Amino acid sequence: MLAKYRYNLSASVYQIVVHRVLLVDIPQHMVACNVGASLYEPINVYKPVGPNIGIVDGPFEYLTVAGIKLPLPFTTRMTVVRLSNGDLFLHSPIKFDERLAKELQKLGAVRHLVSPNQFHYAHIGEWAKAFPETISWASSRVRQRARARHVDVYFTRDLDASAPEEWGGEIDQTLFPGGYFKEFIFFHKNSKTLVLTDTIINIELDKVSEPWRTATKLAGMYHPYGQIFFGMRLPLLLQRAKAGAAIGKIHSWQPQRILLSHGRCFDADADEVIRRIFGEPPH
Repeated sequence: MLAKYRYNLSASVYQIVVHRVLLVDIPQHMVACNVGASLYEPINVYKPVGPNIGIVDGPFEYLTVAGIKLPLPFTTRMTVVRLSNGDLFLHSPIKFDERLAKELQKLGAVRHLVSPNQFHYAHIGEWAKAFPETISWASSRVRQRARARHVDVYFTRDLDASAPEEWGGEIDQTLFPGGYFKEFIFFHKNSKTLVLTDTIINIELDKVSEPWRTATKLAGMYHPYGQIFFGMRLPLLLQRAKAGAAIGKIHSWQPQRILLSHGRCFDADADEVIRRIFGEPPH
């Protein structure tokens, strides 16, 4: 099912991999130019998408390579789930915003701050400082990455392939393989929503500038098609058994929508998207 991918590491496509490997978060005021990129306005506002689940689009983050800050912005998105006990589950928290925090408090108690992979964690410390009673959940290798980049964050618990009792009755999860880029993926049962971080990228080309526009087109990760993140594809081919198990799990969930951290979400026909990207269910 994954053999169709080609691995042509041209200079443009390589920048997509660099985007994930060397990513650090840069405050918005430190970058003067957005070179034509656009946000998913309005930002820092809770947008419901289903029963007890919604998204919050955040401000730009920026890329730094070898200590050099580049004016290459990308959009961010957080998913918020309200659990039946009133606790809020924040998936890939965006930059802390006080007005947003007050809005979320009207929905419930901010409780779970979730790092789904080692690249999505940088703002968890900000939310934990504002809400000391929260539980910060660590993904694989995120502690080492945060320490190496001197990011002030303390993780209370570790994610596992199985959902913890705190949300297991309402949110299922599994570890999606991808080598260095592996991530935990989640399924909100009540709304039948699949929540992904970087497993699928679906960039709207009119929202990004060069060289990202060309790189995104070459990697096939653009709307309306979307595709598995480039950096995950070869590891998936090398981990066929784990990939098959994770993809089988996704099929078994039968999601009706797919939320993404980057690019446009899939609000309908999720089953068709899953079959196109991951193939038919394993037999």
